[in-house]
Amino acid sequence: MSLHELSIFDLRRRIAAGEVTPLEACDAALAQIEARDRDVHAFLDVHAAHARDSARNLMASGKGRSLPLGGIPVAIKDNMCVEGTPTTCGSRILGKYQPPYTATAVARLRDAGAIVIGKTNLDEFAMGSSTENSAFGPTRNPWDLSRAPGGSSGGSAAAVSAGMAAASLGSDTGGSIRQPAALCGVVGMKPTYGRVSRYGLVAFASSLDQIGPFARTVEDAALVLNVLCGKDERDATSASTPVPDFTAELGKSLKGVRIGVPWEFLGSHVDTSVRTAFDRTIDAAKKEGATVVEVALPNADFGLAAYYIVANAEASANLARFDGIRYGHRTPKAQALVETYSKTREEGFGREVKRRVLLGTYVLSAGYYDAYYRRAQQVRSLIISDFATAFERCDVVAMPTSPTPAFKLGDKTDDPILMYLNDVFTIPVNLAGLPGISVPCGLSPEALPIGLQLIGRAFDETTLLRAAAGMERVADFSRGAVAPLPKGARA
Repeated sequence: MSLHELSIFDLRRRIAAGEVTPLEACDAALAQIEARDRDVHAFLDVHAAHARDSARNLMASGKGRSLPLGGIPVAIKDNMCVEGTPTTCGSRILGKYQPPYTATAVARLRDAGAIVIGKTNLDEFAMGSSTENSAFGPTRNPWDLSRAPGGSSGGSAAAVSAGMAAASLGSDTGGSIRQPAALCGVVGMKPTYGRVSRYGLVAFASSLDQIGPFARTVEDAALVLNVLCGKDERDATSASTPVPDFTAELGKSLKGVRIGVPWEFLGSHVDTSVRTAFDRTIDAAKKEGATVVEVALPNADFGLAAYYIVANAEASANLARFDGIRYGHRTPKAQALVETYSKTREEGFGREVKRRVLLGTYVLSAGYYDAYYRRAQQVRSLIISDFATAFERCDVVAMPTSPTPAFKLGDKTDDPILMYLNDVFTIPVNLAGLPGISVPCGLSPEALPIGLQLIGRAFDETTLLRAAAGMERVADFSRGAVAPLPKGARA
């Protein structure tokens, strides 16, 4: 097996034993980027020279064998700040902005010995479900280059799926880690809101955003999560809840685990191939000893509408800072201050971002706040209550991650509602602030990955990851698989 195909666990074992050096692991990832990213376009910026220097420094320090992620090549979604490195958020309005500081999540990866090899593509300001909204062109799904990788963290998911990084960071506001993980056949984890510091993450919707890992196995995701989590005084929403070893219970069977399934919510939302793979995996979990019970999420159907009010309202406030005055793009065509604001934002923002800012401003405006924003927050409270009731009967809630496998590029770009429906199963988790994970559970008749989502109680990632590892074992999917070279790709 080639180095770029190894799990983090196996790669770390070889590095610790002196069989592989951090530089060799770094070079293997960079070689895979050279071979595959011409077609996939997962990366916006590859830090080859800096990554190799970091690997050499790690070897010289002697710490490569002992640090928890020593020598592991990782990629970072380009809405997380890295000092001295362009951070575009997939938008022209940031121009060649280089932040003067590094996001806490990135710093923690580096402190653990990980090698940052580059920044990945995303829907502009993380607003989208296909990575087609990037100002720098779409990312393609490594399993089928004619299809979308999901979004908004499509570049991060595709990088791991294609073996161009052993792990990556994404951000999840309404499913932006879990949905692309499902479409690209990798594991994607959204921790509990507050588990991971958001310091250095460019905000989309501050009450919903959360950073989390992509990896090719549940164990690898847990290893990365061990490093990411913990209190950060620079983030007021960062929780002080103790951080356990998330790998501690991964080897346990599913016996005794209670899995709740909201069968009524699944309804007609789900593609036949997705439902078949989901049902097959749930049946396999029963055979390993899991107990499956029906739970109700009566208000989950309203989650999509509530989310696109709350998220857009917060986005309209957060994106007000991009005005052409302090940093990023500034129009050369304006003569007065107000004209500078309007022309800069007109030139710098893409269509989807403009749409969401306008909608967000509208629902916060006088006369509409109570009719829309307040009611959306009330629905949010009901969804939180629904999950609390469900967890009285189960340990985790299971449902498909995405209602369909990967769709063709361009199929949904002209219909925002159709695009938004991709997140129908992931959005309630963000509204409730709960942890969620997507695990590959099968392939469609077109040989496209299908993901199963598990949702856990707040700050109970340990139980969630144990259940996810069990699902990974029983699922009809090759554990840790790298996406095969698709037809039409340049070898």
